[in-house]
Amino acid sequence: MLPIMPNRFRLVVRIVKTDKGFKRDSAAWKQLEILRQLFRECEKIVVATDAGREGELIFRYIYEYLKCQKPFERLWISSLTDKAIREGFDNLKPGSQFDTLFHSAKARREADWLIGINASQALTFAAERGNYSLGRVQTPTLAMICRRYLENRNFTPEPYHRIRLSASKNGISIAAVHSEKFRDRVQAENVRDEALRAACVTVEEIIEDTTAKQPPLLYDLTSLQRDANTRLGLTAAKTLEIAQSLYEKQLISYPRTGCRYIGEDLFEQIPRIFENLRDHPYLKYHLRNFSDRSLNRYCVDETKLTDHHALVLTENIPEILSSEEQQIYDMIAIRMLETFSEECIEKITSVTLACGTVLFKTEARTTLREG
Repeated sequence: MLPIMPNRFRLVVRIVKTDKGFKRDSAAWKQLEILRQLFRECEKIVVATDAGREGELIFRYIYEYLKCQKPFERLWISSLTDKAIREGFDNLKPGSQFDTLFHSAKARREADWLIGINASQALTFAAERGNYSLGRVQTPTLAMICRRYLENRNFTPEPYHRIRLSASKNGISIAAVHSEKFRDRVQAENVRDEALRAACVTVEEIIEDTTAKQPPLLYDLTSLQRDANTRLGLTAAKTLEIAQSLYEKQLISYPRTGCRYIGEDLFEQIPRIFENLRDHPYLKYHLRNFSDRSLNRYCVDETKLTDHHALVLTENIPEILSSEEQQIYDMIAIRMLETFSEECIEKITSVTLACGTVLFKTEARTTLREG
């Protein structure tokens, strides 16, 4: 009967299916016994799981299951370079500082279980055939995809008409367009004919303005996966696999990040990271632009940092990489060059032309300073 609501959640060793039924995973049990022995022999624990919600949950579950009472401190780092690890050990944080992070992860895990098992069973019973799966994340995501698919499938294009103007003077050609989109062809033709009756084209207004366009922010995992799929045809899972490999080789920061900003401490390291790219086959030419410029601070914002900062390269120089690893590494490097470049300055010139009472507008953009 539904709902299925346990009085309390209980931690057990992973269960695996065998030819003789379900039994405790012997490999997981051996690992737990090793940890139990180490916990008994130590005076203090340093927690070095992933610096995030799930990493915290893994340790706390093991700590709770083994009924350990030893004090523990947290190693919180986003890079596996020797320097980052040494700095992390020099700045260990009290374990209690991450209690809220653990409770949020625990609540999410239990909510996933409760919603998943009850909603899935309810849907299966209602359908009276087959097995169906509902989840706190997967079901809304599927709904978004289906909604967009139906919008696309049911979209009916509506034709419209635009009036364009072409004029020239002293060998200079200009093209402009009427601002209105006409659904009625007859109305469009009447406006066109009115414009044709004018003796000449006059300039009614010229407006000049400048605008600063900031470069793109640094990569987080999602934006990296999106660009890798668009440019390289890689799946999200494959991109994460490659990024994880680069992280384990100490070449990039922690890949599972949802943040696109960095802090002041990391910003100070960027010039040294760029220095290591000066021998890169083609990036070295772009690095010349940074020799006499200050780095753009657009992505430096301590208030927008989450568990992990944006994806960046480390100060380590890669040696042998696979072709796909090199491609992802280069994508992150190129994005860093873009992000820390100066903002692009454009001059926008808007011109309004008149044919009698009919107005046409055009716009031109000129780059005053490239980023």
